[in-house]
Amino acid sequence: MQLSEFNYELPEELIAQEPIRDRDASRLLIVNRQRHNWTDGNFSALDRYLNSDDVLVLNNTRVFPARLIGCRDPSGGRVEVLLIRELEPMLWEALVRPGHRLKTGARLTFAAGRLQAKVVAASESGLRVLRFECDEPLEAILESFGEVPLPPYIKRPAGSTAKDRERYQTVYAEKRGAVAAPTAGLHFTAALLRQLRERGLTIVEITLHVGYGTFEPVRVEQVEQHRVAPERFVINPESASIINDARASGRRIIAVGTTTTRALESAAHQSGEVEAGEGLAAVTITPGYEFRITDALITNFHLPQSSLLLLVCAFAGRELVLEAYRHAVTQGYRFYSYGDCMLIL
Repeated sequence: MQLSEFNYELPEELIAQEPIRDRDASRLLIVNRQRHNWTDGNFSALDRYLNSDDVLVLNNTRVFPARLIGCRDPSGGRVEVLLIRELEPMLWEALVRPGHRLKTGARLTFAAGRLQAKVVAASESGLRVLRFECDEPLEAILESFGEVPLPPYIKRPAGSTAKDRERYQTVYAEKRGAVAAPTAGLHFTAALLRQLRERGLTIVEITLHVGYGTFEPVRVEQVEQHRVAPERFVINPESASIINDARASGRRIIAVGTTTTRALESAAHQSGEVEAGEGLAAVTITPGYEFRITDALITNFHLPQSSLLLLVCAFAGRELVLEAYRHAVTQGYRFYSYGDCMLIL
């Protein structure tokens, strides 16, 4: 299929720049794949659309302050670093701007001199490998001086704020390691999760550390040729057992977010069972993919021609998804990370 087939018109004013005041006050578009229709709802009433024996799977990754602003030595020129992946203690793969000026051997300073880094490797893609030097734990410096790496379509003069540290994080975030939030989970509150459990739903957690690949555009015209960068995931034995038992008894597995979906599908055997353990989510899901685990999906609205939109179209069908998106536009839904969401049944 051609990438151009996954486009839609979105007025810029519908791109949410701030989180809504109450997490679960967001709107919810309920899309039914069998009936090929949708209804408008609210996320706070999510339990109305779920069955009491459903299994809800959450991604409990935690976003860390991966964005650093510093200067080049000795010129003092401004430099921005987005940490992508820890290769070993104090050695990180990072996206650096302006990258073309930072060759191997260049030195950088951050946090008022409390943190230094040396560029030890460079690639044509713009990524650099940085070796950090500091007299205190790097994690503590990042917590004090790092910024939440908001998506590029959130454009504020002042950048991220203190509020983003809380709101660009799910209420169940636990395992530190993501550079982007699993945004479908941003709508949940502790009270709503408790309500779902009281109704009888089973809620399990897995971990997929969302990487920079979630922001990378699709650069091929034939979508089947696209490959999403691998992301590390962990599924513990208890969660795998619950999911497998539910599938064996015909209960639905509801993935909260494309990241959860990708982890589940990457861990799935051909038989349709999830294997516990740690690995890399390397599967790229495009239309034509046969889902092994996921029966329903909660997901935000995604960018045109993005890998996330391709995944949603693979799950629900391109025509239905784009029709539902056009409805959401006409109804003034809020889009992207801080926006509203869909429940696809």
